[in-house]
Amino acid sequence: MTGGAHAILVQRRRDEQPTGPRATRWARGNRPLAALAAVFALAQLALVRPALGLGWDEIVYVSQVTSHHPAAFFSAPRSRGVSLLVAPVASWSSSVPLLRVYLALLSGIALYLALRCWRGLFPTRVLVLGGALFASLWMTLFYGPQAMPNYWVAIGALISVGCFLRARAERSSLGLLWGLAAGAALMAWMRPTDAVYVAVPLLVLALVRRHARLLLVLVAGLAAGAVPWVIEAYAGFGGLGERLAEASRIQGGLGWQIAVDDQLRSLGGRALCRPCTGPMPTPLVTLWWFALPVLAGLGLAVAVRAGRTGRTLVPLACAATAALPYLFMIGYAAPRFLQPAYALLAIPVADALWHLVRTPRGTWRPVAAVVVPLCLAGHLAAQLAVLHGAVSRNTDSRRDWDRTADALHRLGVRPPCLLTGHEAIPVGYYTGCSSGATSGNNENITVAGILRTADRLPVAHLAPAGGTPPRYARSWPVHRIPGLDVRVAPGP
Repeated sequence: MTGGAHAILVQRRRDEQPTGPRATRWARGNRPLAALAAVFALAQLALVRPALGLGWDEIVYVSQVTSHHPAAFFSAPRSRGVSLLVAPVASWSSSVPLLRVYLALLSGIALYLALRCWRGLFPTRVLVLGGALFASLWMTLFYGPQAMPNYWVAIGALISVGCFLRARAERSSLGLLWGLAAGAALMAWMRPTDAVYVAVPLLVLALVRRHARLLLVLVAGLAAGAVPWVIEAYAGFGGLGERLAEASRIQGGLGWQIAVDDQLRSLGGRALCRPCTGPMPTPLVTLWWFALPVLAGLGLAVAVRAGRTGRTLVPLACAATAALPYLFMIGYAAPRFLQPAYALLAIPVADALWHLVRTPRGTWRPVAAVVVPLCLAGHLAAQLAVLHGAVSRNTDSRRDWDRTADALHRLGVRPPCLLTGHEAIPVGYYTGCSSGATSGNNENITVAGILRTADRLPVAHLAPAGGTPPRYARSWPVHRIPGLDVRVAPGP
């Protein structure tokens, strides 16, 4: 009897598995997504190049888990998610190219999995185009292979929203609930505050529609990802409120501040626009930014007409709340801040573009079928041009840090050692030294602490050429290297 029941159960499971034409259609729908992810990963390696040295923020994250360099100061706004993400490589190898290849491959796999979460909500062609629109942005290609959190918040947002929408329709799918929890945890793991902003529309919708299970899973995922950040807040900052207040101070004070023009300026390839001055990029570079809300509105209109409003309105709402703090609450900009919003907007925008070139009956609109691809080709060319400039500038700046490190080694500043002053964190990493600051956002040592260290280890202060050194370093011998005055403390 038991054997018969087991046979029936096995047969039922076999019947429930997709076979024949259905399985073929499922595999055929996944292949374009996999191809897109592979192209994305290869494009990162070809265009950004694995030899690109670590940037300032990357150094902070990577130094937390590597045994080859002292850990840099970890300020209140940061979260440990990126450090844990790179730990499988950075914990045992100091090779930057290896880390770049690892992150490029991982980001490609993540994009594939995130887009798969949207299967059944939109046709495959829409998902492929939406994924391509997001993946071809210069900041996506640039930051995909870097140890930075924003791309991963974007991936978590895609997974969370896609699984949430599908779980509303497929209430018996346990896999979608796990996907929702994982996406929420990934966002909170990388940047807890960003995760909350992305999730606000989902939380409101779950409350209003009384989706208790979805609400519980979403909150559990956010809490699981944020636990390390909260624990660290009480262990190292005096409490959650104190850490949030310190994070706000470091970011210039959160409040009503219009940063829309700052974000526009950053589109020209500036990694950080603080202070954000200078001319605007050319219209060829910024035109897509103005087209986004128009195409998003068209995508919503198409969805309303087709009777599928929810699956378009929800990602648009999440994109709006994700972008809100970075457009209207901080006084500076970086293009990577809006990556979660761009990822969520990409799918409704792709739906709108397909509507422009094809009628509901599947026939092509002759004029639009020519104009839209030409516009997309021009947009891609502009993005690649900006990417080339950004890579060149960052390559030069990181080579400068490496040259400065070589000069410091020639002056006798070798590990173990301590650097203070101008760009002490990145130069310290390249030199193999610890970094210290007596004031500012990275304050982690006192003057007395610096002087005590100088009694035991090589200590140097860096200042821009001709700059005024702090009082404790004024009597130290000065050495001039390109662009910098280096004052080395007398030997122990």
